[in-house]
Amino acid sequence: MKIVPDTSVVIDGRITSLIKTGEYKGATIIIPEAVVAELEAQANQGREIGFSGLTELQELFQMSGEGIIELRFTGERPSLDQVKLSSGGEIDALIRNVAIDHDARFITSDLVQAEVAKAKGLDVTYLRPQIGDFSPLAIDQYLDEDTVAITLKERAPPVAKIGQFQDTRLVTLRDAPMAEYELKAMAQELLERAKRDPDGFIELEKRGITVVQIGSLRISIARRPFADGMEITVVRPLVDLELDDYSMAPEIKKRILGNRCGLLIAGPPGSGKTTLAQGLATFLADNNFVVKTMEAPRDLQVPDHITQYTALEGSMANTAEALLLVRPDYVIFDELRKNEDFNVYADMRLAGMNMVGVVHAMEVQDCLRRFCNRVDYSILPQIVNTIIYVAQGTIAKIYDLDMTIKAPEGMPGDAHIRPVIVVRDHARQEPEFEIFRYEGETLVMPIASKENDGEVAVAPPEPIAGAPAAAKPGENVSWKVAEKEVQREIGRYTSGPVEARIISDNKAVVYIDDRDVPAAIGKGGKNVLAIVNKLGIGIDIRPRSELEAQKPVEEEMHLAGGIKIRLDKKQLTIVSLENKGKIVDVFAGKEYLFTATVNEEGDILLAKNSTIAQEMIKRYNEGEALRLRPV
Repeated sequence: MKIVPDTSVVIDGRITSLIKTGEYKGATIIIPEAVVAELEAQANQGREIGFSGLTELQELFQMSGEGIIELRFTGERPSLDQVKLSSGGEIDALIRNVAIDHDARFITSDLVQAEVAKAKGLDVTYLRPQIGDFSPLAIDQYLDEDTVAITLKERAPPVAKIGQFQDTRLVTLRDAPMAEYELKAMAQELLERAKRDPDGFIELEKRGITVVQIGSLRISIARRPFADGMEITVVRPLVDLELDDYSMAPEIKKRILGNRCGLLIAGPPGSGKTTLAQGLATFLADNNFVVKTMEAPRDLQVPDHITQYTALEGSMANTAEALLLVRPDYVIFDELRKNEDFNVYADMRLAGMNMVGVVHAMEVQDCLRRFCNRVDYSILPQIVNTIIYVAQGTIAKIYDLDMTIKAPEGMPGDAHIRPVIVVRDHARQEPEFEIFRYEGETLVMPIASKENDGEVAVAPPEPIAGAPAAAKPGENVSWKVAEKEVQREIGRYTSGPVEARIISDNKAVVYIDDRDVPAAIGKGGKNVLAIVNKLGIGIDIRPRSELEAQKPVEEEMHLAGGIKIRLDKKQLTIVSLENKGKIVDVFAGKEYLFTATVNEEGDILLAKNSTIAQEMIKRYNEGEALRLRPV
């Protein structure tokens, strides 16, 4: 019996399985060169299926050496033009021609290939996807009910993350490091299972990385050149929760069943965002809503009546176009990463679609900044009206977004009234953030608030010597830390000293040398606004000369004989009323310093930074007696 398998059969490994069962024992297996070329091209691109197919060919060659089968390679190798046209069937045609030339049985698991071969009059065996019970996978030995994730890498012992949200630990599963041949065997087994299992599929395949989903397991297979060695990572859901398991479930239900249907779930990685999204999707579907998901990769574990869509032809924009035609009641978008994702979410919301989005963000303001960088802030409340912040598997807070016209909190008193988005903590109905435009930049500004008869109070600046002054350093440790942060950031643009004063939880006044002011502010306020966005605190930059102009007399020194010396910001003044209008010599101890004329007010005026004035201050500090003697 002569058999010609196509690429699909070689990759999925069932040709060797059939030989081992005795069905094709003693047969002549003819491998078209087009199959070898296709597998070689896939392996050169770092695709796992290429390596899996080549491993299958090596096993066939070994069987041939043992006399179980006869193995032949024949046919013409495809040209470059035929490779480019492979999606149109050029390679498949070359493979079929080999079966025709040798009058052989043609075996394929590709339905289109099987139908074309039948139309050509070939003897075709179509191997349908395997359905039914499967034997355990090799990776199952590393998984138990408490395992969250496992990492298997060559030359390193296998490790697993075990536990729940609040308590996870890394455990070494064995002392011996993993070998590359073990990982290759596991990878081939996983690919074959993903192809045969109705609950399995290849989610992503690029040079050096393949991601497959088998049931609830998301498996990443990495190899060189993408990784420095072969690695298999398996991740599965931490916990399966229903919406009613969350403490704030009644409020969330009220929102998604009402008119608050632009919802974001935000939180750091591993905090339980996807688990909450699953609970929301299931709740909506159980309440007679048509629910679809947009995922890349498809990660949500939802009932079968919820259809999961991925990127259509590599683009979520194409998926959105299809969903707008399907018209579901709700779309769960897991998760928003790239610019296109945020734009697609915004477009679907503005088109009237009810959306639930999932966003990675360490803090709520990070989530808001990511959106403001991609959509106009003025329409943000129309796109997102509710944010659920998740931390350690629980709902920490729910935020409401509303637009109003006002002067932003924490800005200078002369700040103009403008559109401001107020982000409120839903439980207390107190504002926590404000989003507004200032000098062409969009700012997300936290609000320092406290409860005072049910109202929000922003700490007012207290004027001292004509300027706002900071609280004493010892009174507020967080302010001291903030002062250092502000000094460091402003210091990047200045050469002179930086004096920062925190006057409230959301405002700082910074004094710098006059010559450094333009550089610190930047063209159009670019530099200072970037610092404001980064630190989340308003900054008022002022020249040091302004600070010095507000200072009173710095020091007054009383000398023998009724003589006084005054120091202020610019001058050193020697006061001797008894010598009005006289010319005097000035001595330090017995050493003559200079001669001067006392004016009609009894003063000798010297520039503070002059050599003579500095010498007098030095002699006084050294304890020498200063005296005047009329000439």
